[in-house]
Amino acid sequence: MMPVFLAQLAKDRRSPALIILFIVGSVLATVLFTGGTQAPVTVQIFSEEEQTEEIEAKWEQLLNQEGNMEFVVTEEEEARDNVRQGRSDLAIKLFEDDYEIVTSSNLPTVQYVDQHVRTVFEREARIQVATEEASNPEELRQEIKSQLEDPLFAMEVESTTGEELSAHDMGIQLMYAFTLLVAMFIIGFRVNNVSKDKVDCIWDRVILSPVGKTSMYTGYIAYAFFIGFVQTVIVLMVFNYVLQYDLGERFDLLVVVVAVFTFSMVSIAMLFTGIVKGPEQFYALYPSVIPLIPLISGAYMMPGTITHPVMTFIGDLFPVSHAIEAMIGVTLYDATWQDITQPIIIMILIGVVSMGIGINLVERRRG
Repeated sequence: MMPVFLAQLAKDRRSPALIILFIVGSVLATVLFTGGTQAPVTVQIFSEEEQTEEIEAKWEQLLNQEGNMEFVVTEEEEARDNVRQGRSDLAIKLFEDDYEIVTSSNLPTVQYVDQHVRTVFEREARIQVATEEASNPEELRQEIKSQLEDPLFAMEVESTTGEELSAHDMGIQLMYAFTLLVAMFIIGFRVNNVSKDKVDCIWDRVILSPVGKTSMYTGYIAYAFFIGFVQTVIVLMVFNYVLQYDLGERFDLLVVVVAVFTFSMVSIAMLFTGIVKGPEQFYALYPSVIPLIPLISGAYMMPGTITHPVMTFIGDLFPVSHAIEAMIGVTLYDATWQDITQPIIIMILIGVVSMGIGINLVERRRG
């Protein structure tokens, strides 16, 4: 095992540029693409209706009554140009009783703002329906508003420990998604060395040595695990200790999740190696499929966004969704060992099954 492991390590020591590039890429991708994942401070609104001023004044007041966003009336051309040029993620086009989102992207901020605006419009629609047949609509409207501000019953939501619940942070989720995505690439490329060395006849020369076949497989797998695990932990340490991302108080649990995820992805990469006929096909198929896995798993979207049962089933076949579930639980909701047991067991199961099938396919193709 160790001769194979050290041989793979020597390759990366001679040419470490790829490893460094992946580490830097993980950090840069997160910094670039998650800078706008928090709720925007200002959202521009405009109207093109005949009663533009009345509509804008009405909804500006209603939209700014709650929440941590500021809705500002802006000229239509300026608002659209800001979205077009990328200076704003979105703008809101107002109608009398409806709205339209103007955006050129599908960032989580769009969903966040849409949720807030929809809530305000739906509440106003219910108030309008309730006051349509009232003898004094304005008085009834004020009464409804006062009851909403001071309801008879109030519901308080707390965690099981009695502490305040943490809000979901899409920036943290996307950071994990990009980090795991890059790890999947580097793990796959290292596992593919099995097929590459076979084509180059290195495998045949080594197998005649005292190193057994099991030790050879273990060496390749151990090195792919090692490089993927170390790379991912380094990236998380950079975010936690250098960039001051709040990754929670249990970094040790995150390391455990990363270890299990790395094993599972090594197994998935071995399965891909067994499916394709050579390293060239692997380089063509693997980089095409891997970017789709976080997308199908909902790693780039708010939890609960993907509800289609087929898509959910496909996403659950890969370890990304389970790893992010566990990591988000540890970071945002102070999850314990017991809380992350289920996703860890699922990832281990995925890894064991994929590894067994993958090695079997590699051996059959060899024969």
